[in-house]
Amino acid sequence: MEENVNAWKSNLTNGLILGLTGIVYSLLMYFLNLSFNKVQGPVFLIIQIVLLFFLLKSYRDNFMHGQITYGQSVGASVIICLYYAIIMAVFTYILYAVIDPGLTAKQLAFAEESMVKKGIPQSAMDAGMSIQRKIMKPAILAPLSIFGNMLWGVIISLLVSIFVKKEGNPMIDTPAI
Repeated sequence: MEENVNAWKSNLTNGLILGLTGIVYSLLMYFLNLSFNKVQGPVFLIIQIVLLFFLLKSYRDNFMHGQITYGQSVGASVIICLYYAIIMAVFTYILYAVIDPGLTAKQLAFAEESMVKKGIPQSAMDAGMSIQRKIMKPAILAPLSIFGNMLWGVIISLLVSIFVKKEGNPMIDTPAI
């Protein structure tokens, strides 16, 4: 008899691990004053891919008896990424509202400086900065981070699941009638 595994419960710990890793990495970048470094994003993306691979492999081996289809792997990975996205949204709100309310102003100044370096006309810069001032509020950034993290989470899930899937032999694993 096949036992049903609740993917939501089974992957809660994995989501917490990925979420806490994201918080630690973000705080490390914040305290080292590397938040606006262009390299830190791709570096965390690689960390996230590797960590998600091992979390899914752990789920496959510990809860799925060493076998998981591509679809099951993608589903479990999306669940892990949803937990991660919620944790990071709460952290984002706390970071911008409590830890450093001035971070918004720093980020806006960085964006304006980047536009000046690119030679963007003043009228376009004013329009862009106007929109960014409206968006750069903790209450708006937190939900947007859920959307952004889930978008990247689905893309990463589709990729990582290719390497995690491990299906059994249907001739051996099929129960006799």
